Amino acid sequence: MDRVESKRSRRTQRDYTMGFKLQVVDAVEKGDMTYKQAQKIYGIQGRSTVLTWLRKHGKLDWTQPVRLAMPKTPKAKETPAQKIKRLERELEDERLRNLLLNEVVDILDSEHGMSLRKKYIAKERDAFKNTKG
Repeated sequence: MDRVESKRSRRTQRDYTMGFKLQVVDAVEKGDMTYKQAQKIYGIQGRSTVLTWLRKHGKLDWTQPVRLAMPKTPKAKETPAQKIKRLERELEDERLRNLLLNEVVDILDSEHGMSLRKKYIAKERDAFKNTKG
């Protein structure tokens, strides 16, 4: 029986100099690139090699992964047209939300005999009078 040879190339293990490791660690910690970008740019094969270097040789704490929450508003300054579109979307969302809540209140009023609108409006009116007077 003939064996079919695999055409896959074997990965070779490379030993990197301490200077090279420190250079990569320094570039990542300065913020010039992420550790994944460093892997790609420098041709480092292992998935966690750079992360291991950062833990061993870095000045920052790399023991826990950093989870950044995405900000709701983009950091880049919005143009007036972008701001208008965003505000129009938010307004439409609020209109739909208001419509849904009104439907829920109507259903509660009709099916369960709750008069939420009357109670809530009376409370708000009294609270408004107290703040004014």
